[in-house]
Amino acid sequence: MTQVANILLSKNSSKADPTILNWQVDNLVQIVGDDIVISLKGEYQLLRQIQIAARKIEKMGLKHAKLSGEHWDEANQWAFALGFTCVGQLVNVEFTGTEQTINALNDKLAVYAWSRDLTNQTPEQLTPIKLAELATEYLKAQAPDHINSTIICGEALLEHGWVGIYNVGKGSVNAPCLLEIDYNPTGNADAAVSASLVGKGITFDSGGYSIKTSQGMFDMKCDMGGAAVVAGALALAIRQGLDKRVKLFLCCAENMISSNAYKLGDILTYKNGVTVEIANTDAEGRIVLADGLMAAAETGSPVILNAATLTGASVMATGGDYTALFSLDDALMAKTKSSAENVNEPVWSLPLETWHQNNCPSAFADTANSRTQKGGGAGGASNAAGFLSRFVPDNGKGWIHLDLAAAYHGSATNLWATGATGQGIATIAELLKTV
Repeated sequence: MTQVANILLSKNSSKADPTILNWQVDNLVQIVGDDIVISLKGEYQLLRQIQIAARKIEKMGLKHAKLSGEHWDEANQWAFALGFTCVGQLVNVEFTGTEQTINALNDKLAVYAWSRDLTNQTPEQLTPIKLAELATEYLKAQAPDHINSTIICGEALLEHGWVGIYNVGKGSVNAPCLLEIDYNPTGNADAAVSASLVGKGITFDSGGYSIKTSQGMFDMKCDMGGAAVVAGALALAIRQGLDKRVKLFLCCAENMISSNAYKLGDILTYKNGVTVEIANTDAEGRIVLADGLMAAAETGSPVILNAATLTGASVMATGGDYTALFSLDDALMAKTKSSAENVNEPVWSLPLETWHQNNCPSAFADTANSRTQKGGGAGGASNAAGFLSRFVPDNGKGWIHLDLAAAYHGSATNLWATGATGQGIATIAELLKTV
């Protein structure tokens, strides 16, 4: 198979001339002369057909794809890029169309490639501090004059009251940290913050004393996927011309076992006075996000969005094909769904009510961080969201939680190569335009 090929898109399955047909891979992908033709079938789920075809083409050994001919609108090209790109080949698509379209797609591809590559890095490469430094470096490169950053690390976390991040990360030799990025393009140091983004940055999750199995632990380098997605979303929004002040908080730690690690039965007292008994050290994401949500609330921003690879329950509920959405704000939920639809990213809302806060009771604290049953028991994803809702202002108005069930695949599917997907980046960037 050639290393580079033109990829054509046909909406007429009989378009390929059988006299020059070299090879029909299946009824979706054909090799015609020196070109590869994707022959769409009907009008049903066209973007999905294109992404599936792109995976088939990449598995044929093609290293670089040049999109040519008609029918390649922006959405079709992006669907192809998502399916064709893979580990080590994340920017190997040449787009077509107007200069504006090509530039927009190249910007998007570059950001997704950065975020996906970051998520795919090994735990040895990507410590909590390294994650914070790389995110800072990348975002400063997007807007050197408008980015300021602060990293609070190690024991200093306790001095600032960030007990969740500190306790989850204190068992590791690699210190935990909270990164704050302030993107302010207004030139006014007193400008209001229009939105705050919070990302879970667990660079490796052993499960702590509630230790995972080898199978469950193998892909846990991806547990900082929320941090990679929100940082990527801010970078993409900046490239797309974001002119409002936005703050970003990354809650970075390794969840490890040691003589100093936090333990089952420990009780944490958060900055807002909420006490939490540790019922499961493997439910650490919500523990660190609580700090990030309170830090976001301190900015006074009317919108707070957090993203995290938070629960296996959301993967079970969505099949790993959707980003699960939770909110107590119906208007913001509707706006987020609309943003996702505009960029063709699949999302699905799951239940959240204020009473979900009480589904992980403790006899010794205001709440436990989970239940002792496997996966947190019934409604685990909603109960995790209920826990988070304790740490946002105004009874959840202006807050939305993205449980990134589609952010990473441990093995290839018919839509995705193995590894990080970047799903959620475009949705969040689109939402930032409207808040």
